[in-house]
Amino acid sequence: MGRTVARPRVLDRAEMPVDTAELARFLIGKMLVRRLAEGVAGGRIVETEAYGVGDPAGHAYRGITLRNRALFLERGHAYVYLAYGVSFMLNVSSETPGVGAGVLIRAIEPTIGIAIMARNRGVERVRDLARGPGRLCEALGIDRRLDGIDLCQAGPLWLGSNGLASGKIGRSKRIGITRAADSPLRFYVRGNRFVSGPQTLNR
Repeated sequence: MGRTVARPRVLDRAEMPVDTAELARFLIGKMLVRRLAEGVAGGRIVETEAYGVGDPAGHAYRGITLRNRALFLERGHAYVYLAYGVSFMLNVSSETPGVGAGVLIRAIEPTIGIAIMARNRGVERVRDLARGPGRLCEALGIDRRLDGIDLCQAGPLWLGSNGLASGKIGRSKRIGITRAADSPLRFYVRGNRFVSGPQTLNR
């Protein structure tokens, strides 16, 4: 008989590391779950990037604004922004209340509601559904309406765990930035085909 995979439970905030880089690593292998009118969709987080306190590449670097205030909430809240007027990006707030920092969710391995994600993306190839932060948000219907929500409680979008091991975690510099570009703050599941970015960074 095959192994039974447990339904994901909602992450408890108390188990989430406060430190941004530690949180980015911790989230690898955890679940991102979206509840939509059509059903539930989501998958296993396989790639993240940390944007910590005082990081010149982070949106909190110049202080709190109406746009980035979700980054200053208690760890485990969603910060959603529109990048270059084209794609939404999902981040998880980190650190302590009033301290701006977060973790960008770059990719998931789809495991739930794949047909829903395919319709949202308009593509059939499963590998391309949520490989990259913009694709991920499009696949799961994530936009600014979800900015600031608590990801540590069951709702339209939440973080979970199904108890499975994350696999071997790699670490590299972050992708697509110019400031602090060489900081090794990107985490990913080694050998996973749903990870984004060039192969030179995914070894």
